[in-house]
Amino acid sequence: MSNLVHRTLTSSICALLSLGALGGLRAQEAPDEDAAAFLERAEATFLEAAIEAERAAWINQTYLSYDTDLLASAAEEKLIAVTVDLAKQAGRYDGQELDPDVRRRLDRVKLMLSKPAPDDAAKREELTRASTAMGSAYGRGEYCNEADGCRDLGELSEVLATSRDPDALLEAWTGWRTVSAPMRSDYATFARLANEGARELGFDDLGALWRSKYDMPPAEFAAETDRLWSQVEPLYEQLHCYVRARLNERYGDEIAPASGPIPAHLLGNMWAQSWVNVWDLVAPAEAGEGVDVTRLLEEAGYDARRMVETAEAFFVSLGLEPLPETFWERSLFVQPADRDVVCHASAWAVDHDQDLRIKMCIKVDAEDFVTVHHELGHNYYQRAYRELSPFYRDSAHDGFHEGLGDTLALSITPEYLESIGLLDEVPGAEEDLALLLRKSLDSVAFLPFGLLVDRWRWDVFSGDVPEERYNAAWWELRERYQGVAAPVERTEADFDPGAKYHVPFNTPYTRYFLAQILQYQFHRSLCETVGWDGPLHRCSIYDSEEAGAKLDAMMRLGASQPWPDALEALTGQRTMDASAIVDYYAPLMAWLEDQNEGRTCGW
Repeated sequence: MSNLVHRTLTSSICALLSLGALGGLRAQEAPDEDAAAFLERAEATFLEAAIEAERAAWINQTYLSYDTDLLASAAEEKLIAVTVDLAKQAGRYDGQELDPDVRRRLDRVKLMLSKPAPDDAAKREELTRASTAMGSAYGRGEYCNEADGCRDLGELSEVLATSRDPDALLEAWTGWRTVSAPMRSDYATFARLANEGARELGFDDLGALWRSKYDMPPAEFAAETDRLWSQVEPLYEQLHCYVRARLNERYGDEIAPASGPIPAHLLGNMWAQSWVNVWDLVAPAEAGEGVDVTRLLEEAGYDARRMVETAEAFFVSLGLEPLPETFWERSLFVQPADRDVVCHASAWAVDHDQDLRIKMCIKVDAEDFVTVHHELGHNYYQRAYRELSPFYRDSAHDGFHEGLGDTLALSITPEYLESIGLLDEVPGAEEDLALLLRKSLDSVAFLPFGLLVDRWRWDVFSGDVPEERYNAAWWELRERYQGVAAPVERTEADFDPGAKYHVPFNTPYTRYFLAQILQYQFHRSLCETVGWDGPLHRCSIYDSEEAGAKLDAMMRLGASQPWPDALEALTGQRTMDASAIVDYYAPLMAWLEDQNEGRTCGW
């Protein structure tokens, strides 16, 4: 089968919309095939379709247009059809006594998709049309007015990050949500058809399929996330209480009430998932200035490429190989001036092998310095497991993939910044409060948002939240978990979940909550490996090949073993444990409790 990009546009779409392009692996054609032979053929068929879809998606996201929308949609439809077909064939071997590795690969086939389509060509086409339409609307989204012209997500986010004018904040916040409102009907179409596809594979709904990817029953996984949240909820509540009080001091009762949930537009981020941009409003005088990484990068003359080179050097310091030359040739580091692209940061293994890339419109600031380390963590993980079965070329579970790069980011300490020449002198212990508070405004503040996005989708997929309550249910969860409220009345004419990238692009989100848990657990264990005996927040594993060897050993397992085995390989533990977050922020927790004395916390 020739590569998608070598065909004409017309013949590509016609061929890919046809079930005849699926490689002849339909169940009725090989009823007597043994499981090992089926897997060998299935892996080759899946890998070819996956690479075609990856290439089409890369072109689409870096050259947004009508034609690339069609190409990406067609290639994605083929991949969905291939994977659903293979998943159904894998079901032929249910109940058979098989080699454990064969059984695991067969089970993995059924869990490859995040949006399975029904076994009906017209419905598959409808599903991919709705998905592509939402993604393109998000990527091209702008809010326009007479005073400022048209502004995209990056420009509107900059207003939320830097302005202290409540009216400007409110307009930027509501403006971006005009982009998501038209997605509502497409999302309802997507949810209906993806649910139908999940049921054809034997799952109760799409949410149950997602929760089945964690080597435990779906209901047990939901309970596990509740357990982890309960470990960190007291820390989040104290942080929320403190930040709310400081915002009240700045804006007054009418705009920022002293009790109840915090208005979402005041927290410096489009989704209130990170509060670090309001540091200037909440930093106490006694905390010191901390380390302003953005200023250090600017003063050192960093540009986008140097940001990436610095992150790569961190991985190399751990004994890992440099990235291939093609990474530097093919990645997107800077937003082009001549075309629309999806700027949301992402890491790619386009050929599921060595063609590693990142796509990111890099800004020279502290947030993107961390994000670059995070994305390269994905790339190094992708390369580590590239020789495994295509059905194992993934992390132990999706939280591992997200958590790995963030583990490295925890090592961006003052000591590390000094070692790479960004900082002249490491601040003393008196600056630790600033370091911890600033970090918590990003990491701890994110935890409930990381949990609730999929809670909303699980309820939508199960039918507990019908279409006529999409927005109301979203804000009920935002208030319940985050203690955050919409700053103006929202109705069912709005579709505020779609204002977050991962909803229109159908990326499961619990992985980011789990990543926050795992990164601290990984960090604590690796700090023990390097013999660190100081405060956990001051530890950096930079330049430790011993730590790198542990990371590499875990990454090489991919998804070939249940995730507790991979966790044990790195940490010696077989359960996820949020106590490492509590340990990391213990000095801050004590300080927050003292600051909040006499206040009524909670919402």
